[in-house]
Order: sequence, then C-alpha cells, then structure tokens
Amino acid sequence: MERTYNGWDDLFHQEFAKPYFIELKKFLVEQYATKSIYPPKRLILNAFDQTAYDDVNVVILGQDPYYNAGQAMGLSFSVPQGVLPPMSLANIFKEIRDDLGYSTSIVGGDLTPWARQGVLLLNTVLTVEEGKPNSHQNKGWERFTDEVIRHLNARERGMVFMLWGRNAYAKKQLITGQQHLILTAAHPSPLSAHNGFFGCGHFSKANEYLAKQYREIKW
Repeated sequence: MERTYNGWDDLFHQEFAKPYFIELKKFLVEQYATKSIYPPKRLILNAFDQTAYDDVNVVILGQDPYYNAGQAMGLSFSVPQGVLPPMSLANIFKEIRDDLGYSTSIVGGDLTPWARQGVLLLNTVLTVEEGKPNSHQNKGWERFTDEVIRHLNARERGMVFMLWGRNAYAKKQLITGQQHLILTAAHPSPLSAHNGFFGCGHFSKANEYLAKQYREIKW
C-alpha cells in the first residue's frame, strides 16, 4: 500500500521523482548503512507527518537536526520526552516567557503539541551525521525544502513564517504572497540569541496575526 503524506502528497510525489532527490536518497541509504545519522530514518519526515499541509498556521525554520545521540526527532528544535532541552530550545522557552508573560505549555522539550496545532517545525536540511553539524548540507535537502516553502507560499490562507538565523533567512525570497507574515530574527543558539533573538516578540506577533483568522497557538 502506498504511503500517504498528510496532504503533502502532490508535492512529495513530484519531488521524489526528480533526479536530485533520487541522488539524495542514494546518499542517505549509504550514510544510514555506514554511519550514525540523525534523526532515525522513520522520523526524517516527521514534521510533515505531524502537521498536515492544510493545517499549517506557522512555519518555524531551523538549520539542520541536532547531531547528538537521542536528540533529533524530525521536528526543528524539538527533542523527545525525557531529553533535556538543548540551549537553543531553552532560549526559545525564555523568549516565550518574556514575550507572553507566562511559561510555555510544553512539558520537557517535545514540541509535538505545537506541531499538532499547525506549527510546521521544519529544518532547511533534514538529516545530519553524528557530531558533525551541517554535514548533509548541499546534498539536495535545501532544494527540497525550498519547494516546501514555495508550496506553502502558494496557499491562499496566510500563515506566519519565523525565520531564525542566516540559513532560514535565505528562504525569505521564496515567500512572495502578501497574505503571509514574515518574522526574522537571529538564531536562538547561545552564540547569537543575545544579538537579535531575545526580544523579537515573534510569539505574540504570530498570535496577533492568527487572531484575525480566529486561530491561536498555545505556545
């Protein structure tokens, strides 16, 4: 039985058949067979499994998955239940508290409850080798996630794009629809959070925008 992709089928079937993606798949088969690659294979497309195309309210764009064992789960910035939130995620929770005046609704570091409210937790690159950040850059994932952004941009109902850091900001040119809200800031990592992430107010701005559509994210 052919797998369905939560409303992403048209895009996925089109992209999966292209030469670049066939080469990417060959690369991944070899990588997973010979090295420690994250997230686990079954979770590579977890962001799309958790958030249907028609349900997307917010896109939070990260860089590539966490590269330490047990952290990556196919949702940008998220870690499985029971895993201590990394500093980037801790900084996101701090900004939520400072911005909204109350603490996040998330228990631990698993952001699946956000995904189920329509927050697409997408990385620009969807896999990584253990201990080697950016090790799967320029293998084809960027082209794939460009197409995801274009596909969302074409949707009639507006959404919020949160672009954090240089890699995410590079996608801004793909978002041309006037119906969308684009929010940019520094990456929440400890190296850059104090240079433009803290104080960005993205979570309140997102909900102010979504309120016009009678929607809200319980951050």
